[in-house]
Amino acid sequence: MVATLGYLIVGGIREAAVYYITPTELKEKGPATTDRAFRLGGMVVNGTRRWDPQTLKLTFRLSDGKEQVAVEYVGSPPDLFKEGSGAIVEGKYVNSLFHADTIMAKHSEEYRPPEKGQASAKDHYRTLVKPPATQP
Repeated sequence: MVATLGYLIVGGIREAAVYYITPTELKEKGPATTDRAFRLGGMVVNGTRRWDPQTLKLTFRLSDGKEQVAVEYVGSPPDLFKEGSGAIVEGKYVNSLFHADTIMAKHSEEYRPPEKGQASAKDHYRTLVKPPATQP
């Protein structure tokens, strides 16, 4: 029973651990990645983002600094999604085009304190929870 339980746990962890590959790794793998679902990560190339609000079709290119991959997505992009930022897309690579089902925008992990004159989180909180003014 212990061996079976251990096998199930290890198998579950392997399935839950989903990594992404870079555009360079995608190009190196060639036809092995065709029509298989996986994650692709990189930086959104400046000047390549196109979004049609009528059809909700979004196209852009992801790069790792060496290679670029064209990506197509249908839907509204996440709020943090922008050119020059990191993104991970999940979907399939077919005929030199990555058809994304999901976009995960990466945000900066760098914390910057508010600059002089800039409102802090405390100031915003105080504004939100300010008690109502009393009338005379």
